[in-house]
Amino acid sequence: MLPTTAELADDPHPALARLRERNPVCWLPALSAWLVTSHGLAAEVLRDSETFTVDDPRFTTARVTGPSMLSLDGAAHARHRAPFAHAFRPAALSGLADFAAAEAVRLTEGLCAGRSAELRATVAGPLAAAVMTEALGLAQATPATVLAWYGDIVAATAALAGTGATEAPAVPSFAELAASIRASIQSGRLSLLAEAAGAGDLSTAETVSNAAVLLFGGIETTEGMILNAVWHLLSHPGQLRLVQEDPALLPSAIEESLRIEPAAAVVDRYATRAVRLGGASIRPGDPVTVSIAGANRDPDVFPDPGRYDIRRGNAARHLAFAHGPHFCLGAHLARAEALAAVRTLLSKLPGLRQDSARPSAPRGLIFRKPPALHVRWD
Repeated sequence: MLPTTAELADDPHPALARLRERNPVCWLPALSAWLVTSHGLAAEVLRDSETFTVDDPRFTTARVTGPSMLSLDGAAHARHRAPFAHAFRPAALSGLADFAAAEAVRLTEGLCAGRSAELRATVAGPLAAAVMTEALGLAQATPATVLAWYGDIVAATAALAGTGATEAPAVPSFAELAASIRASIQSGRLSLLAEAAGAGDLSTAETVSNAAVLLFGGIETTEGMILNAVWHLLSHPGQLRLVQEDPALLPSAIEESLRIEPAAAVVDRYATRAVRLGGASIRPGDPVTVSIAGANRDPDVFPDPGRYDIRRGNAARHLAFAHGPHFCLGAHLARAEALAAVRTLLSKLPGLRQDSARPSAPRGLIFRKPPALHVRWD
C-alpha cells in the first residue's frame, strides 16, 4: 500500500524504507509526483539540473518571492547565486559565527532562572532569525518581526502547494520584508547582503528575491536542525553521555542528526525531457520529488540506517543540504549556529532532558522538526 500524506508527515521512515527496497522511483498519488527514495538516484537527480529542473511555474516559493537562485537553473542560476556564494564563503562568516555563539548564550541565559522551557520559541527560532537579520543587515527589523514575516511567507507558500496556480496572491509581509531589504541595500550597512549587492549585476528586485529565499531557508532549516539535534541527543541518553564525556563529538552528533532526520525532508524538481530513472519512465513535465529523508536512510550507504550513532564514520554523506548546483549556500553558517546552540544548551542547563509530561518528535511533510520541544533541567 502506498503511503498517504498523513503517514509521510507523521512517521515516513517505514513507508520510505518499503518504497526504497521495492520501487525506489515510484509514482505517488498522494504527492502527484514521482518519489525518489534511494541515495544514488536522489544524488543523480540533484546533480542533473538540465534533466531535472527547478525552473518551472509550479515551483511554489518563486510564486511568492519571485525568481531567485532557488528557482532558476543554468546560466541564470549561476548569475543569481554567484554574488551570494562569495558573501557566504566560510572565510567571510567568522563574524556571524561569533554573533551566533553570543546570541545562543544570551538566549539560553535568559532561561536559567527557571527549570523548564519550550526551546523552539525561546532559542531555536529566535537564534536563527537573529543571525539572518544580522547577515542581511535588516537594521530596521527586530528578529521577532522577521520571524512574523517568515511565518506569513511560509503559510502563503504552503497554501499554494499542489494548487497549480502560477501567480500568488499579494502577501503584505513579503512587501514589508522587501522594503526592509531595499533599505538595507541603500543604507550601505556592512552585511553579507551589502557585499552581495555590490559584487554582482543583479537588479534590486533580484537581490530582494534572493535575500528573501536566504532568509526563508536560513530560519526554517536552521531552526529545524537545532531542534532535531537536541531532540536526538535527549532521546538517546547513551549518545548524550558520549558527547558530555567528549565534547569534540558534538559536531558528529549534529551531522548524524542531519542524516537521520533532515530538516528539509523533500525537494522538488521537474523533468525537462523523457528519461528512465530507476526503472521508471518519466515524461517531460513530470514532477519529481526527491526524498532526502529516504536517501539519508539508504542501507546501501548507511548500515543500520535507523540507528542514531554519533560515531558513524560516513554520516557526512547525507543529502540534508541537497547536492549539485543547488547545494545549500548557508550550510557552513547553519552548522555553526547549530553547534553554538546545542553546546550552549548542554553547558548552561545541567541535567537537560525532555519534559516527560509533554513529549515531542519531529513531524512534517516537507520540513520536519518537533512542533514544540519542551525541556526541563536541574
